[in-house]
Amino acid sequence: MKVIMHDLDDQYNESIMVKCDELIHATGKYAPCQGCFGCWTKHPAECFMKDSLHKVCRIIGKADELVIITENVYGTYSPQIKNILDRGIGISTPFSTYRGKQMHHTLRYGKHKLLRVIVYGDITDREKETFTYLAKRNAINNGFINSEALFLNDLSELEEVI
Repeated sequence: MKVIMHDLDDQYNESIMVKCDELIHATGKYAPCQGCFGCWTKHPAECFMKDSLHKVCRIIGKADELVIITENVYGTYSPQIKNILDRGIGISTPFSTYRGKQMHHTLRYGKHKLLRVIVYGDITDREKETFTYLAKRNAINNGFINSEALFLNDLSELEEVI
């Protein structure tokens, strides 16, 4: 299953929807993570807040390929995308294990194929390095076997890389 998460305007939804099985639109119209860890313990992979991100853990957890389309904000994800990633912490469990000689949370849904991060907006070479590293580390932590970070000069290039 291919899941695309994006922070673009509504006008992009239709063209993106045909390229994926699930679409998560980062509108910012939802509550931030409260840090209660209920999605880890009380009701696994389900947030107690009943908004559009209520079951985002399950959607991300079932993705073979997760594509994140984000604006560059100081070398990292946009606040709207970061909020969704925070709310998706329930894709893992509170228990720990070793993966690649490093301690990580145990995966609730097992391994996934690819985490692709597509970045648009002004970006320096140093920020590109940071994003590439961030994508790699997020992939390891969330059980993706491969990761890649792609950088767009213009949003017109988006169709080619989704």
